Amino acid sequence: MRIEPLAVPGGATVLEVLPRLALALEGGHPVAPYAVGSPPPDLAPLDPGDLDFDDDLAVVVGTSGSTGAPKRALLTTANLRSSIEATAARLGGHGQWLLTVPGHHVAGLQVLLRSVVAGTTPHVMALSEGFTPATWVAAVDGMPPTDLPTYVSVVPTQLTRLLADLHATERLARFAAVLVGGAATHPDLLRRAADAGVREVTTYGMSETAGGCVYDGRALDGMKVDLDTDGRIHLVGPTVARGYLGDPDRTRAAFPAPGTFRTDDVGHVDDEGRLHVDGRIDDLVNTGGLKVAPRLVEEAVARLEGIAEAVAVGIPDPEWGEVLAVAVVRDGTSPGHAPTVSGLREQLRGILPDHALPRAVREVDAIPARGPGKPDRAAIRRLFAPVGE
Repeated sequence: MRIEPLAVPGGATVLEVLPRLALALEGGHPVAPYAVGSPPPDLAPLDPGDLDFDDDLAVVVGTSGSTGAPKRALLTTANLRSSIEATAARLGGHGQWLLTVPGHHVAGLQVLLRSVVAGTTPHVMALSEGFTPATWVAAVDGMPPTDLPTYVSVVPTQLTRLLADLHATERLARFAAVLVGGAATHPDLLRRAADAGVREVTTYGMSETAGGCVYDGRALDGMKVDLDTDGRIHLVGPTVARGYLGDPDRTRAAFPAPGTFRTDDVGHVDDEGRLHVDGRIDDLVNTGGLKVAPRLVEEAVARLEGIAEAVAVGIPDPEWGEVLAVAVVRDGTSPGHAPTVSGLREQLRGILPDHALPRAVREVDAIPARGPGKPDRAAIRRLFAPVGE
């Protein structure tokens, strides 16, 4: 089986790959997208015996997980079409998309593929000068008139920037649906969006599930969410990839049965049947024998006055094993000194249990990121490493 590396450019020239993606979706040679300017992917030989594979492989897409070596998920035409049709059914039909994220990652790739299936051409936001409210306004104003519903997919950091600008927020509210995914989204941010008339839809999924497969806490049609006894999330259904390219060991670990993906996330289902993702298993902080989900700390810190973003990690401690450390970005509206550990702990006492109160804090200009909107927790831990390490 021949897999063709596919260089995906940025900007409007990304549209040049649409015919090749359409061919892959129709049963042509599968493609492995990668960013122009990056080295082509190392396409290990595919062993059909390991995966019991047939001929409908369409796309080999790299993961952008927060930790670990990249993996390449094997997505079939059936996976992709199931995802595309289920997304359209949930949103209210095929529509006109605005592309604001890189086209070689699964979120951007799906915008391109959904457009192929819908018979439309996505409008592309120019990102040569970065993602700013001004470039967003120009992109939305430049979209051609259409009778179709309009959709866009953004990451939480982008949504935060847009909601801070009145003109950008007004354009955001024009869309029939604004998909928000790629990283945890703070509930307060979602409330701000809703109050501004933005029809946001939170999405949960990954490369291994052809992108988002749980919308607003509910699985797309045909998909199912299972939780094991430890709260680990399993995603089951037709959008689940067939495994990893050239990596049978990790395939067997992550795909215990056909159509089942064993995620590295833990979560819970509320009384209304909605999934809440509490964080990654590897990110859980064990402090004094008690486990803390960093997301709960991050949401509490980000609610404090003057804090725009927060990411919590565990760092080694000789007494407790691990303690919570928090990197914060201030919102610029509250002048004053940088946040202190004692100040944070005092404000959070009674909101978080004592063992979850931060014992280190570091202000940064921007949260280090890995992939589209994902915090780079390894880089954040290094911010708290002793000098010389």
